[in-house]
Amino acid sequence: MEFFQDVLANPALLVTVILTIGVILVNGWTDAPNAIATCISTRAIRPKQAIIMAAVFNFLGVFLMTMVNKEVAMTISNMVDFGTDIKASSIALSGALASIVVWATAAWYFGIPTSESHALIAGLTGAAVAFYNSFRGVNGAEWVKVVFGLLLSTFGGFFLGWAISKGIEAIFKDRDRRKANPVFKNAQIGAAAAMAFMHGAQDGQKFIGVFLIGMALAKGQAIEGALEIPVWLMLLCSAIMALGTSIGGYRIIKAVGMDMVKLEPHQGFSADIAAALALLAASLLKGLPVSTTHTKTTAIMGVGASRRIKAVNWGVVREMVLAWVLTFPGCGLLGYLVTRLLIIVFA
Repeated sequence: MEFFQDVLANPALLVTVILTIGVILVNGWTDAPNAIATCISTRAIRPKQAIIMAAVFNFLGVFLMTMVNKEVAMTISNMVDFGTDIKASSIALSGALASIVVWATAAWYFGIPTSESHALIAGLTGAAVAFYNSFRGVNGAEWVKVVFGLLLSTFGGFFLGWAISKGIEAIFKDRDRRKANPVFKNAQIGAAAAMAFMHGAQDGQKFIGVFLIGMALAKGQAIEGALEIPVWLMLLCSAIMALGTSIGGYRIIKAVGMDMVKLEPHQGFSADIAAALALLAASLLKGLPVSTTHTKTTAIMGVGASRRIKAVNWGVVREMVLAWVLTFPGCGLLGYLVTRLLIIVFA
């Protein structure tokens, strides 16, 4: 109730909250579907049931991982410094969030699973550069974590997907595939739940970090020390993600789970487990902000490549990689331009 009273009494906080909710909603229909794309494409679970499952495990991921490790939220909240001027800092944060919504919506329209995590980081960085007209407000130490996370998500997801798929095929090579498929379909539901859990642990904490930035800036404060994350904020982020997935997630589910590689149940299971393990490692390794999109899609590529290189639709992969490469400069530039425009109009 105290938070809602602050929102109603503080226009800057109200605008920040609306934009942050918009970013989380977009994350729901661009990033969250990656967690359940494979189990839907192999028909292990129906789409509506998968969305409900994803919502529950997204919340559990945020809640339980926050109890163990808050590093991801702290990394995002410390990524940039907008100072303590309420009006100016709120304008800069609004510019960053607006640019993320525009970028991610455009990617969703074309069915490309772009990384919301990297769009978030790039948008915040571009806004900070526009705010100071220099890189003075960008925390270089946190950017180092981003680079390490990018490498882990790309190579870790691919090689884990390849290795787990190869291992399963070696173990079950003498088994009747018709009997094994139902077993792996059930196992894949559990693996998809693990993937949704880790999506919440990673992306849920990222957007909680943005919420905390907005709440602190609206009060003219800086984020210092250990973060206290209320349960209602975890619930809010999880619910908005689930809503976004139910509204527009099917395009991404089709691109990731159906167009890139035709998966069998054991391969879908391998991709989900590989991506979940890579995300878990990143979350526990000093809060590396890893892209769940990169991790899941590279895991699927690894699974496809374990069968044969031509099993992967490299045309679809090319579009995805192009979107990944363009996200940092593109969304960063967009964040810069939108923030400069808002400063000119409102400052």
